Amino acid sequence: MTDKTPPSAPDTAAARPVIEVSPGVHKRLTTGLGGFAMAMGACLLLVLAIYVITPRSNKEVLPTVDYGSQLWAMRNDAPFTVYAPEGLPARWRPTSSRVNGLDSGGDEPVSWHLGFVTPSDEYAALEQSNEKAPEYVPRMTNSSKPVGTQQVNGVTWTKYYRKDKKANSLARTLPDGLSLVVTGTASYQELAVLAGSLQPQKKNASVAPSATATPGS
Repeated sequence: MTDKTPPSAPDTAAARPVIEVSPGVHKRLTTGLGGFAMAMGACLLLVLAIYVITPRSNKEVLPTVDYGSQLWAMRNDAPFTVYAPEGLPARWRPTSSRVNGLDSGGDEPVSWHLGFVTPSDEYAALEQSNEKAPEYVPRMTNSSKPVGTQQVNGVTWTKYYRKDKKANSLARTLPDGLSLVVTGTASYQELAVLAGSLQPQKKNASVAPSATATPGS
C-alpha cells in the first residue's frame, strides 16, 4: 500500500540565517528612534529660544499718503478759509487724510482730518471744522477741561490732556467760527511745531498740488 502521507514542511525557522551582533551595535539599532526624537526635541527648543529672544516690533507701519487732492478740494470748496501745514520737516510723515461734509451743500459742518507720524514716532493730527466749537473741540481733544495755555508764534492755544488715552491737544477757535485742533500722543512741543506750521490757504487754486511733508528751514 502506497504511503500517501504528505512530506513534512521544512523547518523555516531553522533555515533562517542568524546574524550575531555585538551589544554596542544592538543598542544603537534598538535605540535609534529614541535618539532621533531627542535630537528633534533639542532642535525645537533651540528654535523656540531664538524666537523668544529675537526683538520684534508690534507697531504697524502706516503708508505715507499724498493729501494734495483733499487740500485742493477744501481750499476751493470749504465754506471757510482752510489752514494747512507748510514747511514741516521731512520726518513729519502724513499717514491719513479725510474730508467730511463737503458735498452736503451747507447742510452739515465741513471738517478735515490730517494725520502724521512725528519725528519721535508718535501720532499727531490736525483737525479743523466749522462745527460749533463747544461741541467740536471737546470731541477732538477727548476732554472738556483745559489745563492751561501755550504760546505758538505769538498766538495763544488752549491746552488739553486726557490721561487714559495719552492724548495731548492744543486748540483755538478763530473769529469766523473755524476751530483748529492739533492732537495726539505727540508731546506738546511737537504739537506746537505742527500748530506753528499752519497757514491760511488761498481759494481758486487751479491745480491740485502734491502735498507731503517738506523740509523746513
